[in-house]
Amino acid sequence: MLTAKNINQYYGGAHILRDVRLETHLGKVTVVLGRNGAGKTTLLKSLMGLVPIKTGSIEFDGKAIHQATPYERARAGIGFVPQGREIFARLTVEENLRMGLAYKSAATPIPAELFELFPVLKQMLARRGGDLSGGQQQQLAIARALAAQPRLLILDEPTEGIQPSIIKDIGRVIRMLADRGEMAILLVEQYYDFAQELADDYLVMERGEVIARGLGKDMEAHGVRQLVAI
Repeated sequence: MLTAKNINQYYGGAHILRDVRLETHLGKVTVVLGRNGAGKTTLLKSLMGLVPIKTGSIEFDGKAIHQATPYERARAGIGFVPQGREIFARLTVEENLRMGLAYKSAATPIPAELFELFPVLKQMLARRGGDLSGGQQQQLAIARALAAQPRLLILDEPTEGIQPSIIKDIGRVIRMLADRGEMAILLVEQYYDFAQELADDYLVMERGEVIARGLGKDMEAHGVRQLVAI
């Protein structure tokens, strides 16, 4: 679905991403791991067009998108759940979900499946996003990204600051979406056990470079836990 080749990115004179390459595939979860400051979030922002790349190429569904705007990438079928959730605190849950449908007709209904994936949201449609717990806000952020039915879902540390019960729910949803074979998922994560459980493929980043990659089932044998330990 998405192929990034030789991505380089700079902040001022600092070389943040160094010849990064990755691929995502329908029906698979690709996990990117690394310590704080490894460049993971910058990579995702570059893939979404929030940060322009200096050199390299990004293709989605066979088409070059590295010069496309973020909204053009969203319309092409990429959903993004940023670190920190970034929901609209003063809007209701329903209004937040409709923001995920912003480029579609105003008559477009909120997909009923979102409430099957995250039942708590149906009970809170009229509640302001800022009044939800952290875990509920994360579920809302994921549902908002799914509203437009993307073919690639990018998640930046969805377990950050979330209670264990909701982490399990989020993991279940991610696995279910991938197993349908209609969506590729790119997951940046620091929680090793969560990442290992979901990963079909993995990459490890350090100082802006990919230092290891392989199949998710081989993560333990390849010593990935030690590579990302703080």
